[in-house]
Amino acid sequence: MIKIAPSMLSANFAVLSEELKSIEAAGADLLHIDIMDGHFVPAISFGSEILKQISNFTDLFLDVHIMATNPEHCAKLLIDAGANNITFHYEATGDVIETINKLREMSADIMIGMSIKPLTPVDEILEYLPYLDMILVMSVEPGKGGQKFNIEALDKIEQLRRYIDENSFECLIEVDGGINGETGKDCALAGADVLVSGTYLFRSENIEKSIEKIKN
Repeated sequence: MIKIAPSMLSANFAVLSEELKSIEAAGADLLHIDIMDGHFVPAISFGSEILKQISNFTDLFLDVHIMATNPEHCAKLLIDAGANNITFHYEATGDVIETINKLREMSADIMIGMSIKPLTPVDEILEYLPYLDMILVMSVEPGKGGQKFNIEALDKIEQLRRYIDENSFECLIEVDGGINGETGKDCALAGADVLVSGTYLFRSENIEKSIEKIKN
C-alpha cells in the first residue's frame, strides 16, 4: 500500500505539537522534512534543532530531504537529531557514490535516498539505484511549496518502477510536489511507494479524509 508523508514545510510551527498529534491520528506513515540552505535552492527552512524538537514529539519515521550544496556537511547533525532517512540531491553532489559512502559511515542504521529535479533525466541516475534505499522524484522545482504537479513526473516513475522491478532492487520510489487526491492516485498507479504532500494536507479541513483520498 502507498505510504503518505506529510511535508512539515506546510505545518504551523506555532502549534507544532498539535500539528504532529493531528498528523499521527490521521494515519500518516512518515514525516517529510525539507532542509533548505538558501544556496542550492533560494529558500531557507529549518535545521537540526527544529528536527530534534519534531523527533521529541513523534515516533513517526523522519524522512529528511536535504536541499543543500554539499549535503554531507550537515547530514551528521541531522542524523544525531533523529533523522531516519537522509535524501540528498543528485544535482548537489559531484560524486554520488562518495556521498553515499560518507552517509553510510555516519550511521549503519540510516536509510539513504537521492532526489532528482524535474529536468534531470532518469537515465542519468539508474546506475546508482543498487546503492540507494529510496529515489525521490521531484514533480515540482525544489524549494517552494504549493506548486502545480508536473505531469512528466509520471513517465519518470514508470521508468524507475520497471527498472527497479526488473533488477529486483530494494529501492523505494518517493514523489514530492503538487500531490493531492488526484495526482496522488496517478503516481500510485505509475508505481510510486511514498507520496509527500504538504499544502493539500495541512490546508484541508480534514487531514484524515485527505490522506484516505490519496491512498484510495
